Amino acid sequence: MIFVTDKAKEKVASLMEQAHVATDNNYFLRVSVVGGGCSGLSYKLDFDNESKPNDQVFEDNGVKVVTDMKSFLYLYNTTLDFSDGLNGKGFHFNNPNASRTCGCGESFAV
Repeated sequence: MIFVTDKAKEKVASLMEQAHVATDNNYFLRVSVVGGGCSGLSYKLDFDNESKPNDQVFEDNGVKVVTDMKSFLYLYNTTLDFSDGLNGKGFHFNNPNASRTCGCGESFAV
């Protein structure tokens, strides 16, 4: 399961409206893990409307989240949050599987 906080839900909804996909029920939030960043792995967020054969599909707090199986192994029980405070604006991942994160919070290691 991948969890979504209320603040992240609001921001996702706002971004979907800006991308003109909010009214299309075929679109969802795709979360993935890619190689890169100072700690070795980085998070990637996209809007997508095409599922792939081994995708894992979740819905939390009214947000449909889809991830590929390989990424899900890194993202299990992760919470997607959004911050707009002075300490940094943007999406943040509270990932219990990460053994190390970088200072910017955009990459991690397991």
